[in-house]
Amino acid sequence: MSTTLASPNQQGLDIQSTPRAEMDLYPLDTFAYEFPGKEIKINFEIPEFTCICPFSDFPDFATIRLEYVPNERCVELKSLKLYINSFREVKVFHEHVINMILEDFVSACDPLSVELEGDFNVRGNIKTTVKASYRKQ
Repeated sequence: MSTTLASPNQQGLDIQSTPRAEMDLYPLDTFAYEFPGKEIKINFEIPEFTCICPFSDFPDFATIRLEYVPNERCVELKSLKLYINSFREVKVFHEHVINMILEDFVSACDPLSVELEGDFNVRGNIKTTVKASYRKQ
């Protein structure tokens, strides 16, 4: 039995995410963790995350929660703030932005582990939470 999926865009909307190359995201800076081998957990709660829905062009708001265990580098807070705020004009789906943040964070810091959550505000009577994680092999 074969299943045919419905068209992904049955409303005929012009759905266009911002291409990654055009996002102009602020770079994540790091500094040396002076206690490699001593595992600590670092938690950030970022309550004013904003991006734009590529489907509706309306703003999306979320609280981003990030917990990580540093390996040899820690993220510098001002750069994290500027990086997160640079999504303000970016059209991106909830599911994709959380994966992007995770990829960029891992690339910058090379942590032992990361837990990331995007707790998006209710929109149209639907509450969305997206979680992603990484563990160094």
